Amino acid sequence: MKAYRATGTFRNGRTDQDFTFDLVAADEDEALHRVFSNFGSRHGTPRRFVNIASLEEIDPSASSEPRVIAHFREQ
Repeated sequence: MKAYRATGTFRNGRTDQDFTFDLVAADEDEALHRVFSNFGSRHGTPRRFVNIASLEEIDPSASSEPRVIAHFREQ
């Protein structure tokens, strides 16, 4: 598993909201899917309104996201 950071915008009502999202995934395809699913489930935003500007692999210690920290704690 690897740590990824996605940045971009998503439609929030009538405006576009910037986001930065750190997550753990096996590869880039899974990371993209998790980003889209997150905004769909939490904000009800369809995938076509989520614009990912960049998706990059990061060092897990550079993240402050609790899920990333917990996943790489023992390693």
